[in-house]
Amino acid sequence: MLEISHLTKTYAGSHSPSVDNISFTVNDGEIFGFIGPNGAGKSTTIKCITGIISVTDGDVIVNGKSLKTNPLAAKADIGYVSDDHALYEGLTGIEYINFISDVFRVGAAEREERLNRLAALFSLEDAVKKQISTYSHGMKQKLNIIGALIHEPKIWILDEPMTGLDPKSAYNLKKLMREHADKGNIVFFSSHVLEVVEKVCDRIAIIDGGHLVTVCTLDELKARNVDRSLEELFLKLTDDEYSKQFRQEEAPEEALLSAEAPKPLETQIETATGEAPQSVESQSAAETATNEAPSDGEGV
Repeated sequence: MLEISHLTKTYAGSHSPSVDNISFTVNDGEIFGFIGPNGAGKSTTIKCITGIISVTDGDVIVNGKSLKTNPLAAKADIGYVSDDHALYEGLTGIEYINFISDVFRVGAAEREERLNRLAALFSLEDAVKKQISTYSHGMKQKLNIIGALIHEPKIWILDEPMTGLDPKSAYNLKKLMREHADKGNIVFFSSHVLEVVEKVCDRIAIIDGGHLVTVCTLDELKARNVDRSLEELFLKLTDDEYSKQFRQEEAPEEALLSAEAPKPLETQIETATGEAPQSVESQSAAETATNEAPSDGEGV
């Protein structure tokens, strides 16, 4: 389980927080979508969760381990695919995977089996023998994904992972995400491609202006037969007037749908769409790795 508890991040020199007192829980076995407009606080939140940057207030609990008090143990359970796929380009693909495997203490037999399987899946069998500097953008992204999975993390965090992938690789990645979650792990997925989020995610959180707007399941949306796509609902929920109204709420529990004490989703849909659906009962990755680890935050 991944617990975000009253997470706040204010950068030095700033008078207002980039992420302001957000709380939510991600359950084992689910693909959790984390979406929001540019500048909403998504990347800051992800960097706090992975331990790349420190939090100003609050905490991140990874399978019962506090990122504040037990950071190495918490990070050992995280695999992170960053949006910039920063890699050691002077290494070959195999050397890079061996480096990540050493950081996470993956045995020789396990790393060889996993590398062979994932390299075949992403058509990198020959490329992993070559220097990373010769890779295309998409090949680097594939290696980034393999590096994040080599230790089979309990929590797999992906920030815009489809960037640069060919259609076959994107399809295989979505299958991997589902398979990883079905094994009882967490897949935390951030993307601007809302059609993909809608298809693969079990629940979503929307952040805007550093505030958590809503947390809900996609099954809830579909069960109420709302004739709107996730894209349309997202645009409504992040509308300036709506966001202003949300930020003026005096208490978190009065928000549209609290992450800790959710209100019926029909209340949310009515606010967002202007249409009242039939009532249905509500359901309810040591500074990157270490300073020597790749800047994409995959190490512990």
